[in-house]
Amino acid sequence: MSRALQQKIHVGCRQLGLDADARRDLQLVVTGKASMSDMSDTELKSVLKRLEKEGFKPTSTSKKRYKTAPRGDLRLVHKLWGELGRAGALRDPSRAGLNRFIQARFGNVWGSVPADVDMLREWAQIDAVIQALKSWGERAEIEFDWSMHQK
Repeated sequence: MSRALQQKIHVGCRQLGLDADARRDLQLVVTGKASMSDMSDTELKSVLKRLEKEGFKPTSTSKKRYKTAPRGDLRLVHKLWGELGRAGALRDPSRAGLNRFIQARFGNVWGSVPADVDMLREWAQIDAVIQALKSWGERAEIEFDWSMHQK
């Protein structure tokens, strides 16, 4: 944890325009220690709180970000799922919900289902998911613009 706190302190100092000497002076005032390597986690957190008090705004990187699906047909699966979610047709419009849908709908048919939709590689399986989502969209009376998905 110490290394992560030290990195946050460095980011905060850069954001506030403090050079290394100013950072060491601040650390000395807050903890009585000029070097971060001599500080405990509690002392590092105190320095970080002081930086926040001075105007440092830490950004959260804890949000899980998914890369774009590797194939166009998989991106279409995500797009259809998103349309169903925006239309209110889903209980869980998240990626985990899509994975649960695929497991429930195709688990017995295929025998085994990948843990994540983007791990699907067989075009027949991907097409089956697309057709199932299209049918669901039709039943939910969702208008979907297919012109951008034509070859």
